[in-house]
Amino acid sequence: MTDPAALADVGRGLRERLGDAVEADRPLGPLTTYRVGGSAAWFVRARSVDDLLAVAEVRVGTGVRVLTIGRGSNMLVADSGFDGVAVSIADCAADVVLPDDMSVAHRGDGDPVEVLAGGGAALPVVARRTAAAGVRGFEWAVGVPGSIGGAVRMNAGGHGSDMAACVVDVGVVDLDRPECGVFRTAVDDLGLRFRASALPPSQIVLDARLDLRAGDRALAEAEISEIVRWRREHQPGGQNCGSVFVNPVPGEVTSGGLVDGLGLRGFRIGSAWVSDKHANFIQADEGGSADDVRAVMETVRERVAEHTGYRLRSEVRLVGFDDTDPMSFEEVLS
Repeated sequence: MTDPAALADVGRGLRERLGDAVEADRPLGPLTTYRVGGSAAWFVRARSVDDLLAVAEVRVGTGVRVLTIGRGSNMLVADSGFDGVAVSIADCAADVVLPDDMSVAHRGDGDPVEVLAGGGAALPVVARRTAAAGVRGFEWAVGVPGSIGGAVRMNAGGHGSDMAACVVDVGVVDLDRPECGVFRTAVDDLGLRFRASALPPSQIVLDARLDLRAGDRALAEAEISEIVRWRREHQPGGQNCGSVFVNPVPGEVTSGGLVDGLGLRGFRIGSAWVSDKHANFIQADEGGSADDVRAVMETVRERVAEHTGYRLRSEVRLVGFDDTDPMSFEEVLS
C-alpha cells in the first residue's frame, strides 16, 4: 500500500514541474485493450525525455510506484485502480526512423537494414512501414496490438518470431536513477526469454534498434495480408488482451485446447467470459469489471489444473490488484 502522504507530495511536485501534462485520478481502462478497470492516482503524458527525468526526480526515494502505459494490450487494471504514477510516452517516443528509399533499393536481398523504432510506436504500424519500405523481418508484428516498449519488456512474438530475434539494443530511462539520464542496453543484457525480460518496472524503453533485412516489398506486404487474414479468421475482436495463457508445451499442448476440452467456451462470471471463438481469449463487456475478468482467469486456471494437471502461466500484466500472480510472465527476479 502506497503511503498517501508520499503520493500526495509526488502529485504536487509533478504538477509544479509539468503543469497540465499531469492529471489526477485518470481512468486507465480506456488506455488498455480490455477497456475496463480503475484510475491512476496520478497520470503523466510525457512530452519529452526531460518530462520523464522530471518524473524520476520527483518520485525518487518516495516509494511511490510507477507504471508505464504503452498500448495496454497485455494489461488488466483492477477496478480499484493504481495508487501510483502512470506514465505514457505516446507523445514523445512514437517515431519510426527508416533508411531512405534509395539506400534500401541499392541493397541486395537479405542485406542488413537498421530501423530505429520509438518505444511508444505501435507494432502494427512499424510492421507496415517497414514492409512498405522493402524491409523484411518484422511482418510477424502486424498482428500484435502492443507498443515497441511493451514488446521488448515481454519479448512479444508470434508467427515464428519475436523481439529477441531482431533487437540490437534499446534506449532506456530509469525512473529510479534519474542521474543516469538516457542510456542504451544491449540485447544480451535485457534477459529476454519466452514472454519475459529482466527489465524492472522503473525502466522505460524509449526506443529499440532493430536488425532487419532488405527484401521484396510485394512479398512483405503479402505476408502481412496473410497474417491479418488468419488472425481475423481465428481470433475474436472486441475487448480482450489477446491470448491469456501461455501454451504449456509449445507445439504439442495448447492452452486454448485445454480450456476448450473442458467445455469452457462461453463460461461467464459477471461481465467477463471465455470467448466462443477462441478458448484462450477472455472477453469483457462494455462497461464491465476488471475483477470479473480476473475471476474468469483464475477459475479457468483452477479447472484446467484440477482436470489436466497443467498450471497455466498467464501473459496478462495485473495492475492494482491486492495480490500478485505467481504464474505471470513477470516473474520475480532474485
